[in-house]
Amino acid sequence: MEKQDNGITRQVSVIAAASFMLISSVAVGGAFGGEGVADQQDGALTDQSTYLAPSGPAFAIWSVIYLGLIAYTIWQALPAQRHDDRQRATGWWVALSMVLNGLWLVAASFGPLWSTVLVIVLLLIVLARVIVLLGRSSARGWVERTVVDGANGLHFGWVTIATVVNITALLTDVAPEEWGQQADLWGILVLAAVLVITVSSAWATGRIAPALASAWGLAWVAIGRLADEPRSTPIAVAAIIVAVILLIAAVISSVRRLRGRSHAAVQKRR
Repeated sequence: MEKQDNGITRQVSVIAAASFMLISSVAVGGAFGGEGVADQQDGALTDQSTYLAPSGPAFAIWSVIYLGLIAYTIWQALPAQRHDDRQRATGWWVALSMVLNGLWLVAASFGPLWSTVLVIVLLLIVLARVIVLLGRSSARGWVERTVVDGANGLHFGWVTIATVVNITALLTDVAPEEWGQQADLWGILVLAAVLVITVSSAWATGRIAPALASAWGLAWVAIGRLADEPRSTPIAVAAIIVAVILLIAAVISSVRRLRGRSHAAVQKRR
């Protein structure tokens, strides 16, 4: 397909996917903030619905993610990117991630709660694929590093936390009431799993943007449990610890990756 359309089909598809995502965000009333989602699913997705729900201001990160994806959409549509191997490898996957982003908002508005979990898990898988593909080559300059690696990295990092929150909302909705008596324990166990997953991802990819977005979400989980209902100091402390460890691991891994590439470049020149 790429040889037949010279990349134009891919570029137009990304534009269409971004348009669908933005239209969906406006249609459900939560553009650039996610506040409209709080009115859906009988309150199951509000910032006080579960012990792992981030406090409301956390969702302001969607403004940054959307702006980044808009910038990416414009940048990848430039003629210079039509034949770029990196864009050929990732463009279709990024387009799919934006479609799934919009579909999650549709599911939150019109579908059952389990459908939101299905869509966000698929979204997480697709974004993980994007990050893996981006890791196979380096960005050529700060613009590409910002609008491609940065925007998609933030999207991946935030969706990682959002997936946990979404699954927790579903489990809270269907679980027996007696499970609530062990909420602190379950919350800490889930955060321990988040620690393993996010640190492993940061260490494997050497990317800082996903860790920043995930740490942002974890910080607001902590704030929510200290300042809002339901309150839980143990979960708040655990969320802070996970966020700090994640950031440290991401910084170390990022420095290691940069040094490795610098060393490889030196060896190549020799």
